[in-house]
Amino acid sequence: MNRPLMMSIAAVERDTGLSKDTLRVWERRYGFPVPVRDGQGERCYPLDQIERLRVIKRLLDVGHRPGRVVELPMDDLMSLAERSADAQGLGLKVARKRAAPAGNGQAAPATEGRSPLADDLDWPDGLPGQRAAFGAPPDWPESSADPAASPWVAACLERVDAHDPIGLRQRLNHALTTLGLATFITDVTAPLLRAMGEGWLRGRFQVTQEHWVSHQLKHALHTAIHRLPVPAPGQAPRVLLSTFPGEPHGMGLLMVEGWLTMLQAQPLNLGPQTPLWDLVQASQQHQVDVVAIGFTANSPSTMVLDTLADLRAKLPPQVAVWAGGQHPLLQRRPPDGVKVIDSMTGLSEAVQAWRRQAGRPGQDRA
Repeated sequence: MNRPLMMSIAAVERDTGLSKDTLRVWERRYGFPVPVRDGQGERCYPLDQIERLRVIKRLLDVGHRPGRVVELPMDDLMSLAERSADAQGLGLKVARKRAAPAGNGQAAPATEGRSPLADDLDWPDGLPGQRAAFGAPPDWPESSADPAASPWVAACLERVDAHDPIGLRQRLNHALTTLGLATFITDVTAPLLRAMGEGWLRGRFQVTQEHWVSHQLKHALHTAIHRLPVPAPGQAPRVLLSTFPGEPHGMGLLMVEGWLTMLQAQPLNLGPQTPLWDLVQASQQHQVDVVAIGFTANSPSTMVLDTLADLRAKLPPQVAVWAGGQHPLLQRRPPDGVKVIDSMTGLSEAVQAWRRQAGRPGQDRA
């Protein structure tokens, strides 16, 4: 009799993002998962339980609590995932009438009026062609419940469905070349990430697809950022970017890095999960003006309130602290002395306000 395929607890941790300690606690508290032991007495998990754990992890990521979902059977989990995916799409500004891929490979002109962002980004003198190469700021997006409504995103999702990473890279490069970096961030990267999350919830995409899509997006953003003009030493503000330990998502940091570079600020992206004292030390070493910390919607409340307040207390008052993301606590009661930024428009306004306060009118283009 063939033994069913199993994965070790370490492999399950890597696959699902659920720590070994979490798996053991759930086993004791909820009676799931139910591992078997291998010849060395180590926990191993059958594939059907791993699939269930993946759905549970995604539900946790959109705000559900373990006590409400861990014990649910797979059918109920999938039903809840469908409802959650629908709820995630309501009232979010992710799409608009935008330039779409035309049959001749050129973009059709956008039909919307000029955005408040349209004058917020500018390029230094002596850099002809940079606006054409990297794109003017995007029009402010309309609300849309479906991130895949964009032809650009739909074209990318076709390549994801076909398990075609090279094809996806080609679509992303085409979008970046046609739209420019600013519009690529708002109209391709952000809605594509949300569409992938919703597709995972609905069972359309697998974890591996999410991983290589994330890799291709990072590659595209890195390439575009490195093609931007290098910030001059005197450009300000100098902004340190990171997340706290336990917040591993770094895509938002890349998007902000690109946006700040276009605003002619000086971003220093440390990547995710930088310990508190390392942030304080780096802010001193690099003489930064701002420390900006990113959060996802499911970041622990202690991280959002306590650790963020602790960072504010450990930094000198002249160093601003910005907190980015859509976490509910940031919207309701952020720590004193912390500026909350929940959109690229808000980021542009924050840079503009900092420059006014610092007396840098010559750079007041954000």
